[in-house]
Amino acid sequence: MPDGSTRATAPTSHAPTTHDHLHRELAALNARRFTPSLPSSMWEDDIDILAEGMRLEGRFLEMSRARVAERAAGAPRDADQFVAWFEELDLGGPGQGDPLFPFLAERADMAEMCWFLTQEVAGEAGFDDLCALTQIRLEEAAKLEIARNYWDEMGRGNPKGMHGPMLEALAKSLGLVPQVETTVWESLALANTMAGLAANRRYAYHSVGAMGVIEQTAPGRARLVADGLKRLGVRSADRHYFDLHAVLDIKHSAAWNADAIHPLVRARPELAPAIAEGALMRLECGAACFRRYRSELRI
Repeated sequence: MPDGSTRATAPTSHAPTTHDHLHRELAALNARRFTPSLPSSMWEDDIDILAEGMRLEGRFLEMSRARVAERAAGAPRDADQFVAWFEELDLGGPGQGDPLFPFLAERADMAEMCWFLTQEVAGEAGFDDLCALTQIRLEEAAKLEIARNYWDEMGRGNPKGMHGPMLEALAKSLGLVPQVETTVWESLALANTMAGLAANRRYAYHSVGAMGVIEQTAPGRARLVADGLKRLGVRSADRHYFDLHAVLDIKHSAAWNADAIHPLVRARPELAPAIAEGALMRLECGAACFRRYRSELRI
């Protein structure tokens, strides 16, 4: 956005696409299968609905895998070399260094920042739940590292320290109203990808890679968002979610790479492509979000 240009205070209008329909369907699938409920006499119908949704999910995830398979196949099979390759994604991975985040830090007005945050909150998959789903029957070292991460996400047993409610508190303070109906499909696709990888055991190791790359790449973006919120006068207590992740995820990333990814690849080198695919799938989703956000905000 050149200096002196007029900023957009609301997203531009786009006609519905096939992507819109698909990801709203998958968002409905995830709401249905993850939301606690009670038994019903219609349980067999529920199974049929879930099965059809999971077929759509599987086709989507397989197409996403196909787009990154060639790059992932080039990842090393040696554990030390693989972790080094993985860490390089922080610099050379899809979406890294996107100009969206310096804009948010330095120039976005409150309306633009709120629109961005509304999209992010609506597309939040819930890292604590992703941890819980991914760790099921994983190898011991990886399971323990994910458990430590889960405990941090849960505030180490203190409700005030739980990460999810921190983000909800920011949304409430800013008066955000996140809804699937008003969320761009790219943001929904990111959440649907993370949920799909974690919920299906055939993608368990993809989920390890996808979650690991979030921890690795998120701190720099979180710091820029926090800087933007501070510049706009958002009080410290309300921006704590981003302040925290700008620091804590650096430690999480180092531990995840050393204590989850490294032992998995050391013991089973054939897991390297799956972990790499998961990481690249997540980064491609993020890159698509950033492009769409910049388009909507006319950056």
